[in-house]
Amino acid sequence: MINLFQNKVGRLRLIGFLEGISLIVLLGIAVPLKYSGGDPSLVKTVGPIHGLFFLLFVINTLSVGIERHWKFLETTWKVILACFIPFGTFYIDYTILSRIK
Repeated sequence: MINLFQNKVGRLRLIGFLEGISLIVLLGIAVPLKYSGGDPSLVKTVGPIHGLFFLLFVINTLSVGIERHWKFLETTWKVILACFIPFGTFYIDYTILSRIK
């Protein structure tokens, strides 16, 4: 498991996982607390964290794509598109990233 995160693909997978988890926390906990409980503090905290993971995922995807010589129209755009679809990073990790050595 340790070796998994020592290369760029492993780091991309980790960032994708954290991006997905932060979205779950944002939509499943923070937003309901904001609107049902009147407490926006968790949204103010988790929102920027999710945004940071989102940006890191896009930047790292481009970096890995360049390093691995991915064809943009075959792989890179699919991985980038995944972070625009809710929970898409989990799907793209399972279908593409987990199969890259």
